[in-house]
Amino acid sequence: MQVIGLCRFSYPSIGGFRLSQDSIEDQRRFLYDTDRMEERFRLFETITLPGFRSQTDEAFELLVLTGTCLPPPYAQRLRDLTARIKQICIIEKEAADHKRVMREVLNTARTDPHKPCLQFRHDDDDAVSVDFIEKLRSAIRENAGLVQQSESVAIDYNLGYVARRDKNELHVAQVYRSLLGVGLGMYVRGGSKRTIFDRLHNRLARFMPVVSYPDAPMWVRMLHGFNDSDHARKDTRDLLPVTGEQAMDLRTRFSIDPEEVETTPVGT
Repeated sequence: MQVIGLCRFSYPSIGGFRLSQDSIEDQRRFLYDTDRMEERFRLFETITLPGFRSQTDEAFELLVLTGTCLPPPYAQRLRDLTARIKQICIIEKEAADHKRVMREVLNTARTDPHKPCLQFRHDDDDAVSVDFIEKLRSAIRENAGLVQQSESVAIDYNLGYVARRDKNELHVAQVYRSLLGVGLGMYVRGGSKRTIFDRLHNRLARFMPVVSYPDAPMWVRMLHGFNDSDHARKDTRDLLPVTGEQAMDLRTRFSIDPEEVETTPVGT
């Protein structure tokens, strides 16, 4: 079964952001602010990419969507960072209606729209475990009866880490969070044009069955000053310096090197 992920990399659009700007031009100024872009690239390189580079199931595609207006130095930097990860395809689109563009990108990527597929969404500053794709496939096999009866089924891995780098030290907490944008997949029946971006991720349970797996940490959600979520800003209260056991978990489950995260300076 085809597995397609979609990651927006500072893509300006109409809709799609909680902390919306007044216009596309305002969005561009916010998204392409030098400090913000340096932070995004640092997290993309040290948090996001390692897990996708190390997936135990390599049969997936990760579409990285960015705007045609992304400044050329950043566009080249993005291409350089992803060049050696065969599953990543960079897609450039003009700024437009968010839902329409997400649907167009995902449905165009389906090799055979008459066959079912698995989809997942991802943010460019978060991570999934190295067995995320493998687990998505096994979840569909385990829930074959439900899948056969449904146009779409959400697969929610609700155990993970929230993390933040404070004064060059990584602080983390293991938490349960349901229907976050990270660690969330969706089965789509053949012939259906539904996509995982059609509905707000935290409301998917209103529109389809949801199967939750709370048994192992499956994601890392990074918190910082540019989060597009009020909830993320409140999620820092339980963060503590990473322990040796947590550091090992980050290395083995996510291919994240905590020391690299702590020491990588902005701008590299």
